[in-house]
Amino acid sequence: MAITAQDVKVLREKTGAGMMDCKKALTECDGDIEKASEWLREKGIAKAAKKAGRIAAEGATRVAVEGNTAVIFEVNSETDFVAKNEQFVALLDTIQGLLLANKPADLNAAMACKANDKTLEELITDATATIGEKITFRRFEVVTKGDDDAFGAYIHMGGKISALSVLSGTNDTQLAKDIAMQVASMNPQFVSRDEMPKEFVENERHVQLEILKNDEKLANKPEKVLHGIVEGRLTKSLQEISLVDQIYFKDPNLKVGQYVKNANAAVKSFVRYAVGEGIEKRQENFAEEVMSQIKG
Repeated sequence: MAITAQDVKVLREKTGAGMMDCKKALTECDGDIEKASEWLREKGIAKAAKKAGRIAAEGATRVAVEGNTAVIFEVNSETDFVAKNEQFVALLDTIQGLLLANKPADLNAAMACKANDKTLEELITDATATIGEKITFRRFEVVTKGDDDAFGAYIHMGGKISALSVLSGTNDTQLAKDIAMQVASMNPQFVSRDEMPKEFVENERHVQLEILKNDEKLANKPEKVLHGIVEGRLTKSLQEISLVDQIYFKDPNLKVGQYVKNANAAVKSFVRYAVGEGIEKRQENFAEEVMSQIKG
């Protein structure tokens, strides 16, 4: 029977599979959309392995809180479009529930968690098959707190960035959320300078010194003067990546540490995930992509 464009559209929306895959599935199943959907799932599991070498640098992060437990995690896809796919979002929901319920120690333990008699690893393989892109559960962190602490959770731009903060000495979740927003927007690396390893500080000092040595205007300055400039620049540089030393985004007259202290609280810890950070993204060639779909 003839396969219509509408049939392909319906199957693609139902499964998230590629256009050419949907057309082939409908042809194999005599136009039966339900059978074609199952065909894609069965055949796609084998295809999923072929996608293992692809780069998945898009996707979404998420943070969620349940009582004294919070989770933050990242799931990657190859394109930003897929990150908005209903099946992809449903997978995020499943992962969130599994992490909160099981509190796995690492990725291997997380992948072994089961939902509806399937392990998370199997669910991700299924999603890769039906969506048509490599899906990767990249990382997560489970954080617990005491009854006298507060979680702050913030998701930016639909999951492009997620941040989690833990404040001690308060139950003010709005205050904690404000700090999570600070973390998301200003990207600190440490709670305070006290947490910075000595090697890190020394390396930054060396970097600042080398910058000065390459500045012709300062090259002939006395060593004592250069030392003072280096220490000044070092202090400024470290303040920018120390959460409590950053200028609070809601009040430019206060640093984060002072703002939190005014509420009789303190920053205990934070976690920040940004989609794809540290992953080398592929160079898109849409002409090649279209040709590969046609040939497939």
